Amino acid sequence: MESPLAVNSGTSLWGPYKDLWHTVDNALLRRQPDAIQLLDLVLKKHKPDFISLFKNPPKSAQQHEMIKKASTEGIAIIGQQGSRLLPEQLIKEAFILSDLFNIGEIAAVELLLAGEHQQPHFPGLTRGLVAILLYWDGKNCIASSLRALMQSRKGKTFTLELSPELVSMTTRFTDDLMENGLTHKILDLLSQIDVNNEFEKLQKERGLGSEKHRKQVSDLIKECRKSLSESLFLWSCQSPLSKENTLLLIGHLEKVTLEADGTLHAVNLTLLMALLYCLDVGFLDQGTEDREELIHQTPLLTERQYIAAIHNRLQDSQPWKLPGLQATVRLAWALALRGVSQLSEVTALTEFAEADEGMVELAIGGNAFLFLTDAVVGSEGFWPEEFFIRRVHKLVTDFLTLMPMKVKQLRNRAEEDARLIHMSFQMGNEPPTSLRRDLEHLMILIGDLYKKDPFNLELALEYWCPSEPLQTTTLMGSFLGVAHQRPPQRQVVLSKFVRQMSDLLPSTLYIPYLKMLQGLASGPQCAHYCFSLLKANGGGHDNTQAGVGSPVSWEHFFHSLMLYHEHLRRDMPSSDSIHQRHPLLRGITQHELDGLTACLQLTTIIIEWSESARLALCEHAQWMPVVVILGLLQCSIPPVLKAELLNTLAAFGKSPEIAASLWQSLEYTQILQTARVPGQRQATGIEVELNEIESRCEEYPLTRAFCHLIGTLVESSIPANLGAGLRAPGFEPYLQFLRDTVFLRFHTRAYRRPAEKWEVAETVLNVFYKLLRDYEPQPEDFVNQFVELQGEERVAYKPPGFNLMHHLLNESPMLELCLGLLEEGVTQLDTYAPFPGKKHLEKTVAYCFMLLNLTLQKENLFMDLLRESHLSLIVTPLEQLLQGINPRSKKADHVVNIARYLYHGNDNPELAFESSKILCSISCNPNIQAKLVGDFTQDQKVSEKLMAGFVECLDNDDSEEFENPIEDTEIEKKRGALRHKTKIHILNLLITSLEMKPPNLALYLLGFELKKPVGTTNLQDSGVLGCPRTCLHSILNILEQGTKERAGPTAVWDTPQLAELCYQVIYQLCACMETSGPTMRYLRTSQDFLYTQLQHLPFSVKEHEISALNQMSWLMRTASIELRITSLNRQRSHTQRLLHLLLNDMPAKPHAADGEASMDEESRVFGVSFYSDVTSKVRRKILNILASIDFSQEIPEPLQLDFFDRNQIEQVIANCEHKNRRGQTVCNVKLLHRVLVAEVNALQGMAAIGQRPLLMEEINTILQYVVERNRLLQCLHAKRHALESWRQLVEIILTACPQDLIQASQRQLIIRDLLQDVHNKILDDDATPELMPVVAGVVFTLTAHLSQSIRTEQKQPLAAPGLSQSQYVPLLDDLFAAPPGPESLFSGYASIGESSLHTILQKLLEFVLKTGGGYQRVRAHLYGSLLYYLQIAQRPDEPDTLESAQNTMWERLTAPEDVFAKLQRKNLSIFESYGTALMEVVCRDACDGHEIGRMLALALLDRIISVDKTQQWLIYISNSGYLKVLVNSLAQDDGTLQNLLNPQPPLLKALYIYESKMAFLTRVAKSQQGALELLRSGIIANLASLRVFGMRPETNSHGAFGMREASAFIPGPVERHRQILLPALQLCQVILTSSTAQPLQAAGQVLQFLATHLDTIHAILRSPEGSLGSLQELALLTGIISKAALPGVVTEMDNNVNEGSLMEFQGHIRRFQRQCLGLLNLFGGSDKLRQFCLQDDLSQVDRASKRDEMELAVQQICSNVMEYCQALMIQSSLTFTQSACLFTPSLIESTSRDGSRPDSLSVLQSSRLPGLGIVFYLLKQSANDFFTYYDIHRQSVGKLQNVEQLPPDEIKELCQAEVSIGMDKMSTTQKYAIARRRLVKLINNRAKLLSLCSYTIETCLFVLWWHLEYYLLHCTPSDPQDSLFSNTTFGSRRFQDTLNTDPNADKRNRVSQQDLDMLKAEGANLFGETLQKRLLDIESLYCKVRSRHSFIQALVRRIRGLLRVSRG
Repeated sequence: MESPLAVNSGTSLWGPYKDLWHTVDNALLRRQPDAIQLLDLVLKKHKPDFISLFKNPPKSAQQHEMIKKASTEGIAIIGQQGSRLLPEQLIKEAFILSDLFNIGEIAAVELLLAGEHQQPHFPGLTRGLVAILLYWDGKNCIASSLRALMQSRKGKTFTLELSPELVSMTTRFTDDLMENGLTHKILDLLSQIDVNNEFEKLQKERGLGSEKHRKQVSDLIKECRKSLSESLFLWSCQSPLSKENTLLLIGHLEKVTLEADGTLHAVNLTLLMALLYCLDVGFLDQGTEDREELIHQTPLLTERQYIAAIHNRLQDSQPWKLPGLQATVRLAWALALRGVSQLSEVTALTEFAEADEGMVELAIGGNAFLFLTDAVVGSEGFWPEEFFIRRVHKLVTDFLTLMPMKVKQLRNRAEEDARLIHMSFQMGNEPPTSLRRDLEHLMILIGDLYKKDPFNLELALEYWCPSEPLQTTTLMGSFLGVAHQRPPQRQVVLSKFVRQMSDLLPSTLYIPYLKMLQGLASGPQCAHYCFSLLKANGGGHDNTQAGVGSPVSWEHFFHSLMLYHEHLRRDMPSSDSIHQRHPLLRGITQHELDGLTACLQLTTIIIEWSESARLALCEHAQWMPVVVILGLLQCSIPPVLKAELLNTLAAFGKSPEIAASLWQSLEYTQILQTARVPGQRQATGIEVELNEIESRCEEYPLTRAFCHLIGTLVESSIPANLGAGLRAPGFEPYLQFLRDTVFLRFHTRAYRRPAEKWEVAETVLNVFYKLLRDYEPQPEDFVNQFVELQGEERVAYKPPGFNLMHHLLNESPMLELCLGLLEEGVTQLDTYAPFPGKKHLEKTVAYCFMLLNLTLQKENLFMDLLRESHLSLIVTPLEQLLQGINPRSKKADHVVNIARYLYHGNDNPELAFESSKILCSISCNPNIQAKLVGDFTQDQKVSEKLMAGFVECLDNDDSEEFENPIEDTEIEKKRGALRHKTKIHILNLLITSLEMKPPNLALYLLGFELKKPVGTTNLQDSGVLGCPRTCLHSILNILEQGTKERAGPTAVWDTPQLAELCYQVIYQLCACMETSGPTMRYLRTSQDFLYTQLQHLPFSVKEHEISALNQMSWLMRTASIELRITSLNRQRSHTQRLLHLLLNDMPAKPHAADGEASMDEESRVFGVSFYSDVTSKVRRKILNILASIDFSQEIPEPLQLDFFDRNQIEQVIANCEHKNRRGQTVCNVKLLHRVLVAEVNALQGMAAIGQRPLLMEEINTILQYVVERNRLLQCLHAKRHALESWRQLVEIILTACPQDLIQASQRQLIIRDLLQDVHNKILDDDATPELMPVVAGVVFTLTAHLSQSIRTEQKQPLAAPGLSQSQYVPLLDDLFAAPPGPESLFSGYASIGESSLHTILQKLLEFVLKTGGGYQRVRAHLYGSLLYYLQIAQRPDEPDTLESAQNTMWERLTAPEDVFAKLQRKNLSIFESYGTALMEVVCRDACDGHEIGRMLALALLDRIISVDKTQQWLIYISNSGYLKVLVNSLAQDDGTLQNLLNPQPPLLKALYIYESKMAFLTRVAKSQQGALELLRSGIIANLASLRVFGMRPETNSHGAFGMREASAFIPGPVERHRQILLPALQLCQVILTSSTAQPLQAAGQVLQFLATHLDTIHAILRSPEGSLGSLQELALLTGIISKAALPGVVTEMDNNVNEGSLMEFQGHIRRFQRQCLGLLNLFGGSDKLRQFCLQDDLSQVDRASKRDEMELAVQQICSNVMEYCQALMIQSSLTFTQSACLFTPSLIESTSRDGSRPDSLSVLQSSRLPGLGIVFYLLKQSANDFFTYYDIHRQSVGKLQNVEQLPPDEIKELCQAEVSIGMDKMSTTQKYAIARRRLVKLINNRAKLLSLCSYTIETCLFVLWWHLEYYLLHCTPSDPQDSLFSNTTFGSRRFQDTLNTDPNADKRNRVSQQDLDMLKAEGANLFGETLQKRLLDIESLYCKVRSRHSFIQALVRRIRGLLRVSRG
């Protein structure tokens, strides 16, 4: 049973053939090495298709039935599940298609389905019409493949230089095909397939669509026929056809007919050439090494039957349909026979050798030469084929060399005929009609054959035998390649033929001979030889035999012209009748006219090609050709002859020397009347000829020639004084004539030959184009110049370019006509029909485009200069004029008409290119974009067509990729280059438009929504949901080609600039807010674009380095956006896939099933990888990309100049610089060239002329240098761009991608590898410094992430409560990590290894030193990197669990060095190894330079000094004076800091620098040595001198500078003052703490500092606000006062200070004391925190951290004040009996506080001493606080050990206290990490608070005990009779005296017995059991852990004893 039929969706008649062609094309023509294997497979698969060429699958009833039922039952489709129902309509179409092409029904359905799929590529066509195109395209693919295979065969004529295996494969394959009857099939198909018949069939079934579709179908059919015929031709070029096949070919040619124009059709011409190559034995002359083999393969030389059969067939008298064709083949056969007979190897074929004479006679009798001229050489298909030209050349030269007798015979016959004609003429009879003209035909054939030379073969050189050797040897000519001593015989014979023919030339052959010479003189060397021949023929001394005055000589030509001139000048009628139409004058007959024309044409050709001939003729004193020609032009001769004369003048005018004199001669002869002679009645000159003679004849040769002449002359230059004397000098009259008379009226004139209309337009527009091209607007053009003419002043003419610009920038008739021509042109092209003058119309339109383009380029400069001048001209920008209304269509459709040309990009690449250039220029104007979109989309049909045009131009894939080695002409290459440039312009248009606001052209062209918001667009593949094919699809298509192969995208190699712009467009779409979403969705889902592209990075294309770098840049930037977006949207799989591609270093292989095992294996590899290079690793792609950016850059050699001044040249180069499209500053080379050449031209004198060549050479050197310099700039820009993009990608990978996608260990290894590679590249000696800034940025980012990663790794806690010391150990990522073994706890930096860290540090320091003196910004990055690096060795924040103190001091001293200390030690030794060089650099940066650099340098110094135990750096900074500089700079900053306190804040840079300095100085002060150095440097004196501290702004919580401002980014003035003051206070505090050697000296200086800024200090102490800053100020200040404001300090100052000052200081101290004690009232209370209202507008994070800090500050203040009290008491007391009491024995504060607290206490009552009650209360309060804090601390520690077990709400709360935003997007792991961070902060904060509470309690107890001891044991109460405290005025007396000046104070402060009793009673109550127990608990809980002394217990015991004891 048969298998069920199924439909192949890829279609069997198109898809496979398309693939076949691609494979053949890639392997044979594009030479892709990997395509060869595939070719072999494909050829085997498709061999049946080649054998049964073009045979279709047959119809069958079974298929018919199946398709019929497909609408109900469905049909199976290969590769798809289930069956698919087909619509009825499709089934109907399938049957029509099946009948139309006679193909199987299933094949028809397949074609239709394929047509449906391909429909988006053919907008406007139905699937049926597309199916027809696909059918013929399939056929064309097979034919083209066959042709390419034939082309690659091994053979005798040419080679593609492919590999021998490939050639033998294709040769074998094609031999097989030939044996299977290929020739017969091809010839049959060529007979059957006919465009007209096919069109008739299609027309019947409505199978033809629009004009374009018709053209596409006809082109495909023609292409099929052409490829088939070329297959046969290529076969016979390489190896001749067999006898049967040759006879078949002859049989086919017998029936061939001519086309309507009398030429052979291209297919028949190809077949004729195939036959001619079969009959060719000339290849044996070349003497190649395989000659024997070739002889053996050629049946013509080996097979007798072959020769016999062919000979008999050609001798057959039966005429062919084309006798001329039969004659041509006979001629070829005769020459083949003659060639064979002359071969020594072939002797057996002599019987046929005699037959050649007869055969030649038959051929000549059949007019073979005439046929070759008209039908072969005249055919359009002849010139594009090099091997056709070579074969006909071979045929003609063989005839002349092999048959000399026959040539002689022809000459004799011609002479005989000439005599007969002459006799008939003499007798007045008609010449006989039977005369033969064979020699004449041969000469004309030779002339026509060599006139064109599209391949620069210079075959005509064979006809010239040089009498003297030429100076240059060329390889182009057939026999001039080798420097022969004697030319070969063949060349001698041919040159003899040329020379002898001119001897005694019969008059009938004169014109044909000249025409032959015209052909043979085409080419630079041929022209020279021909010139020499004509010179020699003139009877020179060395050529006596030629007879004087041979008619073919210069002598004869110019003598005749002079005679004609003399004769005609005599006959000249009066000037009135000169220009009436004359019959041909009696002076010149038609024959003479033809002769003169031929002479002039020959002269023109020779002087056009040869400059030496031009100059020699022009300077000849006797001939004076220019003078004679100008004379003749003034005579009355036919316009045709005048035109030839003007053309000859134009050829002379190609030399600038001649052109200059020609201008003056033209002006003098008034050929165009430019000046009216007074009294002259009517106009004369060419204008009259045009209007009266040419217009009447409807032929315009003279006008065209005149335009051609002017066009040639303006190329040299126009003399400034042209026409001076008779008129205002200048070119204006010529321009007016060309514009107003020729151009503006050309389309209203009548033309006998329609094509001439466009020829006229083309020539005149060519002149305009040249004038405008060479015009550069100059300021002087915009100033009216005056000339004196016949005594009056006239305004001089402007340059012609100026006038053209003026006309084109106005709605002038000229612009209107240009735009009209554009419209007419595109309308004509839209018909797709040939018409006369089509080529010239296209050229005309091209010139219109070029004029508009030049105007757009120059308009900005022109209009700028016009604005600056006072000229009354009005102009409008051209882009606005193009928006105007079209008078013909009444719409604003000029730009639409311009864009319509893109639709013809395939056939007219030049017009599409010019059109795209204009669109690109005008798209830069943002105002026009929206209007253009409206114009483009107004009409649906037009809109679709325009879109299709843009897409078609981008889809053209033959841009510039490959050249077909056999057939690509210059024209094809040029067309390819134009198509490529068109694509570039379209992409630039898209890039420019995307930068504009929507709607813009780019959005329309890329398929985005225009009427709805752009972001709502849903991009689809073309054809899906009716989505048309857009430019986006084309761009993706360009980039996609080749991505499936290993080599990567082909565009990167073939069209690098195009690929770069494509990547840029994609990037811009992804980067733009509106387009990003739709584009990225589409690229991700439909295309998988980024993954497939990134796979092939890096692109390393050495020859296109700049483009490759830019391509990678755009691609990496796009990848960065994609990673960021997918990370944000949690599309993890996408992110992971890209990351894996970029970062993976394992070769692609299946992963181990067991995750843990594979992980072990992986970590083992990591462990080994950085000790040895493991073979199983591959390099990460991200590193490969970096490696592909070459950091070295070759710099061009500096200029060595002999003539120009180097500095001036540099200045000129700088003046010529401009910004290019990419924003790079490059030099405009064209402008520079113009400037330099103008400079050279301005030189006068003979010396300058002599040196001109040398000067021009030097200009060339300069230009070469500038080109190299531009390339250098572009290359550096590209490298920076690529490096920036790489950096962006790396940064995105490290920061934006989810952390858990890269394991922590892997992350560190990646960063290490990146850092190592980056450092190695930048530290290379050749690395260019320009890349340092980017690299430094990368290094900074990488180091930051390395530091973060390692520190995160260290912080991973172990869930083991028993661990106390090593709570935080480095672990791998907890997602995959195995449980750590004991060794991993102490393994240090497990993932990366310490050696790697040391290497990184060394490289960083080397980089710092490499920057030398400059590049401070680079160093700023590096300092940042070093800071991050040094953080790694910092011990992480460990929670203070209050247990660490359990270890004894000895245990701590003898503990082993941990990893942090070890790394820190090693780091320091590395720093020290770089010595003072490094210190110098860092210190210098810290003191001077850029602000950020200084801050970072200071921070780095801070960090180093903090770990530098040996104090090397501190010693260096002190000794080298840098410390002194920093200290002194504080005084210099005073003014700047004062400015910072203005209400309107200036830049805060100064504040940040100040803070950095102070932070550094504070760090220095932390060591004893440092504090000493600072004191020596006068730090305190410097601080005291700062007036800024005294400028404390008023605080007012409701005023302008209230605290509410603090949350703003820029702090308010109060806050700013605080930021200045706090560091100074901190520094003082640290100095006081560190100065253990001389504490009193330091304290004295600080006391002086306080005294200097007394007002500020008192303000702080007097009225504290409730803000955090205020509390911190108080905390610091009380801390300083507690150490500095002591009586002991003042006594120490006695020596240096006078008594008055001493008293003053003592006064200050008392005041400080009073204020500090007052603070106790404020802060010792229960509701102390309530007064410090937190700001409501703070976020939760700020509120939490502020509350913590405020609590700390309040405790600190209390602690400091109590410490101060303790210090004062101790210092002021000698014994207990004489102790200083600070508190009265009153306990009233304490008791009142427990109840409701009176308001009055909230304000400090400074008039009386505080009572002991406040101390009691503070003690109690601190004990309560202690337990509160202790509980929170313990809970937090518990939570920290079990973070994972905490409820989600609590985790959330903890996180919210730490981060304010982005919570919802965090992973659980991240939340846990943040919660831990918050808990550690909490624990440590509480630990500090506990410490402060504990200290406060201890000092409170001490103060209480001290006072109670005194009051209860030593104090004598003041009873009423005692006047005062008798002996108890103790130290307090002194204190009270200074405290109160009130005379009643003593009375108030007396202590009575009642007070003491009350103290004892209430004291016992207050100091009850509960309090005592709590205090002892505190000691056991906290203090015993810290110290083994039990201080609290002792004091409690004593106080208890005191309160219990009765006084005795």
